[in-house]
Amino acid sequence: MTAIWVIWAAVLLDLLIGDPRWLPHPVIGMGKVIRRVEGWIRHRATTAQGLKRAGILLPVIVAGGSFVLTWLLLLLCAAIHPWLAWGAEIVLIATTIAVKGLRDAGLEVYSHLCSGNLAKARYSLSMVVGRDTDHLDEPEVVRGTVETVAENIVDAVIAPLLFALIGGAPLAMAYRAVNTLDSMVGYKNEKYESLGWASARLDDIANWIPARLTAGLLTVVAAMFSLQWKQAIAMVKRDARKHPSPNSGFPESAVAGALGIRLGGENSYQGVISFRAYMGDPECALHAEHIRVTTRLLLGVSILFTVLGTAVLGLITAAGGALWL
Repeated sequence: MTAIWVIWAAVLLDLLIGDPRWLPHPVIGMGKVIRRVEGWIRHRATTAQGLKRAGILLPVIVAGGSFVLTWLLLLLCAAIHPWLAWGAEIVLIATTIAVKGLRDAGLEVYSHLCSGNLAKARYSLSMVVGRDTDHLDEPEVVRGTVETVAENIVDAVIAPLLFALIGGAPLAMAYRAVNTLDSMVGYKNEKYESLGWASARLDDIANWIPARLTAGLLTVVAAMFSLQWKQAIAMVKRDARKHPSPNSGFPESAVAGALGIRLGGENSYQGVISFRAYMGDPECALHAEHIRVTTRLLLGVSILFTVLGTAVLGLITAAGGALWL
């Protein structure tokens, strides 16, 4: 049953302090390792085919290494004292989730819009998205914020918590490594199409179940908050698979349906226009309040999944078939 309390303590720790800048974050270390391994690979593989084969090494080295190093660290802590191992595991799992950080990022944009400072709202949005924000009007700033918060519920909350429930901090840290790899090398462009294909595919696989779980949880929480939960179900069925990502469309379409808004449309990336399929019906115009409601959905889904996940883990443990490694 210790595993259950570790998960809850990690979630509460994230809700309380998030990711303070003074605390070294594992993702920074992962990023440095990824760049070094990438450089090592590119020095030795000079053809597209060679890069494609070598691309398999990235998730093996980075994700596999993250799992092993975390496991060894916890083993060392346990040899010193069990409480040290529990404390280390709580902190490590907390670094893989970002409920507070994602919520704060959304509410920062919301606060600037409420005070009428569109320029600051654009800047705050630019810190969490890759699209150009300099010329966005208020509805487009709202759209970008809602899309970002909705999409990241999967990889910032549900997926790492799911893997933590299955395999503790080692598996949660391996997932975070996969997600970091995808954000750094998982692009379909000339530079990374060959090298990053394995990392991008593994990230899609890792998020497949969490994305669909998130859509279901969003529907339940929407019903709890007296939002349009039936419309959320309908939009997931109709629009989720229109998204270029096999996973991101599920939380985005669920949020669009629950709020009665339309997401998607034209985005600009370094001046290049890209169209993303529409999700949801424009029953009402986008406004700042939609950001606040989306952050409430984020918090509700995070707590609901923690309750349900630890309850299932408790039942499995009681039945003698614990999943905890």
